Amino acid sequence: MSKTPQDAELPAQARALLERAPEATLPMTYQRLAEALGLTPPQTIRRVARALESLMKEDADAGRPLIAALVVSRRGEGLPREGFFALAVELGRFSPDPATHVEAWREEYRRALESRPPAGAADR
Repeated sequence: MSKTPQDAELPAQARALLERAPEATLPMTYQRLAEALGLTPPQTIRRVARALESLMKEDADAGRPLIAALVVSRRGEGLPREGFFALAVELGRFSPDPATHVEAWREEYRRALESRPPAGAADR
């Protein structure tokens, strides 16, 4: 599936949503993020995943916490999908040892929460 022009905007829109989301609504599921972005089928989750991968690369390049850590799968144990962990390893942010991934994600989640702009900062 090729990217649509709207998909080029998805990373920035996803970042803005995750930065402004009330902490009580986090972590957010991929499905909930897709809905908040106004995406409709087909391949809504795949499009969200691509946007999050783009954000992970931007954040890693800039030395920032991975804001994509704030998004989890509704399946499983409330963790991101396997692609998140694979890319975090590829980007050098997580150890290749899968036994360390859950704890590394928890720390990245904490750092991503702390790095968000203060509530209302975007409105000033």
